[in-house]
Amino acid sequence: MTGERCALVADVGATKTHFALARLEGGAPRLAFVRRFEDRAYASFEAALAAYLAEARAALGTLALEGACFAAAGPVAERQVRLTNRDWVLDADALRAQLAAPVALENDFACAARGVEWLGAGDLVVLQPGEPLAAAPRVVIGAGTGLGVAYLAPSACGWIAIAGEGGHIGFAPQTDAQAALWRWLRAARARVACEDVLSGPGLAAIYAFLLGRPPGERGPEAAAVEQAAEAGEPAAVRALELFCEIYGQGAGDHALAVLARGGVYVAGGIARRIVARLRAGGFVRAFADKGVHAALARRMPVYVVTNEHLELLGAAAIALDLRQRPVKESG
Repeated sequence: MTGERCALVADVGATKTHFALARLEGGAPRLAFVRRFEDRAYASFEAALAAYLAEARAALGTLALEGACFAAAGPVAERQVRLTNRDWVLDADALRAQLAAPVALENDFACAARGVEWLGAGDLVVLQPGEPLAAAPRVVIGAGTGLGVAYLAPSACGWIAIAGEGGHIGFAPQTDAQAALWRWLRAARARVACEDVLSGPGLAAIYAFLLGRPPGERGPEAAAVEQAAEAGEPAAVRALELFCEIYGQGAGDHALAVLARGGVYVAGGIARRIVARLRAGGFVRAFADKGVHAALARRMPVYVVTNEHLELLGAAAIALDLRQRPVKESG
């Protein structure tokens, strides 16, 4: 890729950041030189970006950047993004000066939504086939360090990604077990949001709750809970079952809000690791448990996205599009 014009993209999360170079091949974005950086090793995004650029130039030679798009886990306001779960601020003007190229800042799940159209059949696992409508709205939802949500709405100009902070809406328990979990969480915080349950820390909290630990006391990390469940440890198995139930419930709520007959895409690292649990039935049952609209919910297709670079694909599409719309340099 030495001297070849390309775009720079990044998926900036609270735990890790993925960088890549992108170019168009056959009208579709293609990624190259994908690298993962652990956020805790860097004081700022700019420092991580400088490290990636140094590595890329050492391996590939001169980079001819024609634009950049950074998908960040936080809301975009006034050409800046402050990450929700890490003390990093991305500033479009400072980054443009660092790169000498146009820069777009986008919410990470807005990029995930834009990336959906570039997925292949091998990137998806079907949880519910539904009865898809090609021109109907879509939902992308994903639990990781936090909970991300975005919508895709059809328009005369193509798909429009609508992002927000849907992971921070209130957690509404629907069963006695969920109500008991809510009370346990509420004893240690002023407000219980969906992200407090549907995230890596949320899974750890569910496990601690089931073990009977005091409110606010953290148990093992989510990965350890997943491993314990694989080994058949009863409390860990129940924790994952309850997590999947609430996950399906929340995904169904967002799907119902926009009548997502175009599909619901469950993304994020946790979903990729627990596909078998999600397919076991609890997720889909809770997804469709929508009272008078249960039949409608069953007509909505639901997929797990197995491509770990969904946000990068969407960011690549946006960055490469800067050539046609250079005025859009920030969210």
